[in-house]
Amino acid sequence: MRKLFHKQGSLILKETPFACVLQSRYRAERCDKCFKPGKVLKCSNCLYVRYCNRSCQKEAWPEHQEECGKLKEIGDRVVPDAGLMMSRIIRKLLKGGDVMKGYYTDKCYRRFWDLMPHEEDIKKDEKRMEHFQSLTVVLRSLIDEAAMPGNQELLRIFGKMCINSFNILDDEMNSIGTGMYLGASIMDHSCRPNAVAIFDGCNLNVRLLEDYHGAEIDFSKIFISYIDLLNPTDVRRDMLRKRYYFECGCERCRDEQELKLMNGAACANAQCDEPISMTARQDRCPGCSTAIKQTERDKFREISAFTMTQLEQMKDVTYLDICQLCLSKQEKIFHPFNVWYLKTLDLAFESAIEMEKWEDAIDYGSRLKEGFKRFNGAFHPLYALLLLKLGKIEIYLKHGKEALMNVNESEKILRITHGEEHDLYKKQLIPLLCQAATEYEQMDK
Repeated sequence: MRKLFHKQGSLILKETPFACVLQSRYRAERCDKCFKPGKVLKCSNCLYVRYCNRSCQKEAWPEHQEECGKLKEIGDRVVPDAGLMMSRIIRKLLKGGDVMKGYYTDKCYRRFWDLMPHEEDIKKDEKRMEHFQSLTVVLRSLIDEAAMPGNQELLRIFGKMCINSFNILDDEMNSIGTGMYLGASIMDHSCRPNAVAIFDGCNLNVRLLEDYHGAEIDFSKIFISYIDLLNPTDVRRDMLRKRYYFECGCERCRDEQELKLMNGAACANAQCDEPISMTARQDRCPGCSTAIKQTERDKFREISAFTMTQLEQMKDVTYLDICQLCLSKQEKIFHPFNVWYLKTLDLAFESAIEMEKWEDAIDYGSRLKEGFKRFNGAFHPLYALLLLKLGKIEIYLKHGKEALMNVNESEKILRITHGEEHDLYKKQLIPLLCQAATEYEQMDK
């Protein structure tokens, strides 16, 4: 009997990469084939790539064989990730990859040449063209001259790589590499996605975030998010325009109330939770009619600019004291759902964990929960990870009731986004859930 609908959490697509590359900074700690962390040993010839076991090395050899000698010639120099990725795509195409099919249903598939190259957009993009020119130089040391595609074909390959590649994420949702998945590239973007792409090593799994009605999945109705959703509409649209060359017109991007909320100021009336738009021409709060003073507008703009500057400067290294300074300035000025306040809380939370300031971490994480849930979605891996981290800290601090509540909520999400067979669910969440339940039981004795 055919399914009439597909349940939330259903695995609708599973795919291995057409080509992928591990970020060079993870070479010493992750396998170049499966991307799993652990002890890795260098390829005895090139001494560049590393593998976790003989099986992975043997499986990788047909594709690594030709690049091995080239990497040996390069020696100690670090090869740009994009250059290595592009060389692997070219080699794959030369070995019949152009006729490979990436299936996204039993009958529907995509080949490499079905992917959009956006070459005209790239030609107008100064930064991308500079990157392309630098990669052509790198490729000469990775690909034999006779095998090198012509400049126009090379640009099309570069375009397909830029537009259709996925960031491969670890269990913490940090990028560890880049992969191209022919079938999965069929999925479009939405800022309110109904599916999520999760990685098991370098293998891609796509699961439904909500029930889908229909016997067969129509992938023109399946949407994932290409970007960080914790951003206002104008920022999200700008990111998509610059990276993927399209203007997002999804339901969420048309939601003016959300934009007001994400950029909202707090009402001067402490009893009112209405977000105030400091850019709108209004003299009073629409919720309680409290007057909006010009000094409040000026203060909001000043603190917004200060916060954005500090967050930009902390892109690589976060300082807890700077986060705390921003949060103190934002107090009673920013609405609790203001996205810049939430971004500051997120950095403060991670920084407090890094510094083992557990009580501070619980404070920041607890204040972050509702904003993460609202803007990332109730069934988003980042929200689940926030709950999981909070639960872990609360177990350590013997806060049994709160720990069990947070880990339980995280379990409900991860069962949908990752599935019960994923390592994050089996090896991290389940032991933590057992520990939280034990702590809670001991409280009652």
